[in-house]
Amino acid sequence: MRTWLQARDPEEPIIPWWLAGIVIGVLLTIAVAVAAPIGMSSEFAYMGGRIVSLIAPSEAQNPYWQGKLGVGWETMLVLGAFIGGALAAWLTRKPSLDIPSLWQERFGTDRWKRYAVAFVGGFIMLFGARLAGGCTSGHMISGVSQLALSSFVFAVTIFVTGVLTAKWLYDWRTA
Repeated sequence: MRTWLQARDPEEPIIPWWLAGIVIGVLLTIAVAVAAPIGMSSEFAYMGGRIVSLIAPSEAQNPYWQGKLGVGWETMLVLGAFIGGALAAWLTRKPSLDIPSLWQERFGTDRWKRYAVAFVGGFIMLFGARLAGGCTSGHMISGVSQLALSSFVFAVTIFVTGVLTAKWLYDWRTA
């Protein structure tokens, strides 16, 4: 499999976008039928509950942590996303520590700056998603499919701010 992935054109996607969309739609349908709509950020509250119960068991009695102490399907979803991403990166040899030339021209070659910007951007996006009552995957996949207004607002905001941020970061040359 790895040989096939290396032999293919690296600019071509591994699977067509429409097939990935169908797979996500089928998985979402199964998730809604069996458990609940897909979402990941609430799992971090569950992880927090488990950590609090280990470190300070008396604090785990706080009503906020109730119902957030076990391992549920959300845990498996987060682990599966991490493992799947790592496996795809390994198979395609796509992850690279190279800094894109456009970034280097604008901001230099310091990796810490690139990582810091990625972390802050991810934090702001997650904060906005939670502020809108969900998470990024929950809004973009589950919420939009359920025609939730907050999810459409979140999706439009993400796309508009993504384009504006890219244009600002890269000095309005491309993006």
